[in-house]
Amino acid sequence: MKLSSSMMGKLRCPSALDSLALSDAGVLVTESGQSYPVVRGCPVLINEPNSLFKIDDFKNNVDTTFDLTPGILKRIFIRFFPKLGVNIKSEKNYNRLIDSLPAGASILVVGGSIEGQGAEKLYESNSYDVVSSDVSFGPKTTLICDAHDIPFEDKVFDCVIIQAVLEHVLDPVRCVAEIHRVLADNGVVYAETPFMQQVHAKQYDFTRFTHLGHRRLFRHFSEVESGPVCGPGMALAWSYSYFLRSMSSTRWLNRMLTVFAHCTGFFLKYFDYWLINKPGSYDAASAFYFWGRKSDQVLSDHDLIAGYKGVK
Repeated sequence: MKLSSSMMGKLRCPSALDSLALSDAGVLVTESGQSYPVVRGCPVLINEPNSLFKIDDFKNNVDTTFDLTPGILKRIFIRFFPKLGVNIKSEKNYNRLIDSLPAGASILVVGGSIEGQGAEKLYESNSYDVVSSDVSFGPKTTLICDAHDIPFEDKVFDCVIIQAVLEHVLDPVRCVAEIHRVLADNGVVYAETPFMQQVHAKQYDFTRFTHLGHRRLFRHFSEVESGPVCGPGMALAWSYSYFLRSMSSTRWLNRMLTVFAHCTGFFLKYFDYWLINKPGSYDAASAFYFWGRKSDQVLSDHDLIAGYKGVK
């Protein structure tokens, strides 16, 4: 995948939103002379003073947020051992979201270096202009950028998808404001973000959201729908696994305890098929989703708390 010529023309400098032109040397240059490289066919548009990441990281192929080439033992574990989590609603939500968009719609996937869970239909179709951005190279990456400074002009996209990303950014409010900026009028956002999950992605993990906290984050959007996407069973399975792993002091013991936890705790996730829509899940879910539409109105905090759906 590569950026379409239409999307290349809408790219902007991430620090000042100045226009960019591709030079004869194969770099993107602003009128003031600021330049950005193209690496592996992907523009690298990082506003370094406002980011954890450096442009040289990508020029030098340094691993950033996670390892996209796991070793053989990890690959065996991923393939053959039972998983602790199950995402009950992603595939259905994705399919309805994609079907709601017009042919030719422009879609930005934030954190899209790999295919998100349930997102098969998005990539199987040739009907949409998809930009997969990330701060890591991967099989789907078409643009390297930081979500705190999305390098596009205003009102470019019909849809922005941000799945399992907002917990990994330093300033989720800033990132959602950027999503609002680059969405066309009446454009839609689809987000999935953890609530009851332990630290993952090591040092690149910062924030969690309740259902209402997630809704307030998107208060500049009208809600299409929202709710738990991964339930209390998954939350309990993760807690069980991390409880066991907290007893380890070595890498190998950690791995052995992880295997044990997966083999003995995987069944807990199946309770979520029964629990996912119950009020208690709004208080105990592993993760929530939000599907909203760009709006000029701001959800008030009084209306926010009136929308509580947990156990009363």
